[in-house]
Amino acid sequence: MCYSALVLADLMKLERLYGAKVDDAFYQQTVKVRWWEGLAKLPKALDDSLLARGGEAAEFVQKWRDRRVDELTQELFAQKRRVADAERALQVKETKKAREDVRIGTDKMAKAQLALDDLRRKEQLPRDSRIFPGMYAPVIVEVDGQRLIRPMRYQCRPAGKPASYDRQYPGTYNARRDNLEGFWKGQFGHSHGFMVASRFYENVEGPDGKNQVLEFTPRDGEPMLVACLWSRWTDPDGKEPDLLSFAAITDEPEPEVAAAGHDRTIINIKPEHIDAWLQPGGDLAAMHAIFDDKRHPYYEHRIAA
Repeated sequence: MCYSALVLADLMKLERLYGAKVDDAFYQQTVKVRWWEGLAKLPKALDDSLLARGGEAAEFVQKWRDRRVDELTQELFAQKRRVADAERALQVKETKKAREDVRIGTDKMAKAQLALDDLRRKEQLPRDSRIFPGMYAPVIVEVDGQRLIRPMRYQCRPAGKPASYDRQYPGTYNARRDNLEGFWKGQFGHSHGFMVASRFYENVEGPDGKNQVLEFTPRDGEPMLVACLWSRWTDPDGKEPDLLSFAAITDEPEPEVAAAGHDRTIINIKPEHIDAWLQPGGDLAAMHAIFDDKRHPYYEHRIAA
């Protein structure tokens, strides 16, 4: 289902490689909504790219980071005090509550410290580009003959649906090919895009019967052009800003992915089909022909760290 992916979040590189233009207005809106309401989740690499571009979006990214540093510093201090108080209590009497306070406080301290270190870190790590459902990623679309790079949430809320649709259908980050002309008929053949990714992750059952996360990487090292459907949702009451959101299209699994234990694989379109994919014109047969001619790199896998 492409539960997670490592995406190309360098906006200037996306502009250069795919002849697209960053839609600055939507990036500004996204980081402002995060600043005001704390709702939008962006991978660190995308924030870094916005900071490098400068402008109003960069100002709101920096303001949000400064606020997060303050919040995490306070959290770290509070959990240190919690652990210290519990350890002193344990010296007097062994209690389940004190033990739990030490365990939970220590765990929260580690998470807060890691988040602080990430915010302050200048060099990038692969995990900085990883997205999960509910996070934002750059998606390339075509609007009025112009290729645009827009920030979109990785869980599609189709236009005209209520906001509760997100809870009702939590799996709408995945658009199955065999349901494109059913559930996704409002988007398929009309609003297409693609996401550039280097790896994708799937949940599978391990040898011991427990869940295991596998990381799949194309052996040829080429970036994957992941076919997506997207929608622009507008609040009928006018109280919320417009939401851009998308779903990655998946097909029957490649043989090596099936052998690893997963039943779906993202559709990795060929570069020569980008124009036709972004300009569907309602021709569903032509879109399925693009899928049938998709790229088949061998997807090597390993257990994700």
